[in-house]
Amino acid sequence: MRTHGRTWVDGAAGSGYDVDNLPYAVFSRAGDEPRVGARIGDLMVDLAPLAAAELLDRGSVFRAGSLLPLMGLGRAGWRSLRGWLVGLLTDPEARPAVQPHLVPVADVTTAAAFEVADFVDFYCSLEHATNVGRIFRPEGEPLLPNWRWLPVGYHGRAGTVVASGTPIARPSGQRKAPDADAPAYGPSRRLDIEAEVGFVVGTPSRGGEPVGTAALADHVFGVCLLNDWSARDIQAWEYQPLGPFLGKSFATSVSTWITPLEALSAARVPLPGQDPPVLDHLRVAEPAGYDIDITVTWNNTVVARPPYALMYWSAAQMLAHLTSNGASLRTGDLFASGTVSGPDRGQRGSFLELTWGGAEPVTLADGHARTFLEDGDEVLLTATAPGGLGGRITLGEVRGRIEPARTRR
Repeated sequence: MRTHGRTWVDGAAGSGYDVDNLPYAVFSRAGDEPRVGARIGDLMVDLAPLAAAELLDRGSVFRAGSLLPLMGLGRAGWRSLRGWLVGLLTDPEARPAVQPHLVPVADVTTAAAFEVADFVDFYCSLEHATNVGRIFRPEGEPLLPNWRWLPVGYHGRAGTVVASGTPIARPSGQRKAPDADAPAYGPSRRLDIEAEVGFVVGTPSRGGEPVGTAALADHVFGVCLLNDWSARDIQAWEYQPLGPFLGKSFATSVSTWITPLEALSAARVPLPGQDPPVLDHLRVAEPAGYDIDITVTWNNTVVARPPYALMYWSAAQMLAHLTSNGASLRTGDLFASGTVSGPDRGQRGSFLELTWGGAEPVTLADGHARTFLEDGDEVLLTATAPGGLGGRITLGEVRGRIEPARTRR
């Protein structure tokens, strides 16, 4: 059986969901129990019955209502199952066996792909960090002294990572106006987004043993788009000296589709350059970056196109840094890049930057001007990357709509 070539699935060849992509999701339809599927074109491959019919070794992972059992197989298992699936979808002789297990994506509902074990959010864009420093500390140096020496990050709240499409309630917290003598408590007035890329850990590590930069593909199962919603007024009051807390912990949206890391092999690009040279434990073999083009849509208006290829710190360096003290990885850990931004205004991945702290409103297609999110606003993140067949693969979207703040009981 062939394991590469043109797919026989109608409409899939040359699309963003060709056989060089095959993202996984947990789906259900018509009241069935949730289980694992993979997308090809506009169809979902129902993997559990297909694997059972093929008497596939380890095929039971597809019957789970989570990607965790699949993620826990490790790199050899991921590659074996992916090769099996690519073979079925490119071998015309397999079509009669596979066709009954293809379901239109429009007819299924996807859910959270896995339960997040730990969530770490980094701050890896030089342009974003510089912009935020200039906005929050206009009289000081934009970058703090440690920024170019390590990927700065914070430990987030795994329990508030939610699936794309989940409504986001406006958070409340302490806010202090520059001319006020004391803070006040109430709904955030400067609610923002952060367009990011998330990395999903499959293979765990042992406590006390750091993971090196060369081991990214051994531990990371896949990637997803991620929106780290941010209450900038709450963040500005609380973040010194210990960093983000309540301004971030209320919600983080992730795609319900996880693209295998292997699918991004053709998207590898060199990092833009690191000066000063990093310490030995953070050195990476190039190419260490990924050419992922993100699009930010605000109420049906495209407002930014952040380029992940310009990120200063790589995913491998994030992984190495978060384990450099011996902290262990667990299956289901999620770490994110931080806001993706470029040097141009139209490449800024947060509204804090896009409107320069609210001083430069954005006019949307409906004629309304915006600085930060209002109740009822919807934000959509989409992305593409170079694929292994010469075209571009599509990452699963992240969508979220803002609801009014909820009152205390």
